Amino acid sequence: MISSKQRAYLRSLANTITPIFQLGKNGIEEAFLRQLEEALEAREIIKITVLENSGYTAKEAINEICESIGCEGVQAIGNKIVIYKASQKNPRIVLP
Repeated sequence: MISSKQRAYLRSLANTITPIFQLGKNGIEEAFLRQLEEALEAREIIKITVLENSGYTAKEAINEICESIGCEGVQAIGNKIVIYKASQKNPRIVLP
């Protein structure tokens, strides 16, 4: 669990990154979750666009993703979500 100060720091980092995944009509399935885990291991923080045809709101998507892969939901605004998980092999982000 991250504190509000750490969450604010992660939100500031997420401002400059572009979404690298789109959650579409296939929804949240195993292959998508596996790709997210690999990306989180490499980048630690990622932004995802939730498309309208996915059947999820941003808050529903972030809750299900975080529950499935054990990451932290940083932000869900509009149709964009930001998730964070510290890398096991090569942590780069140092939380305050």
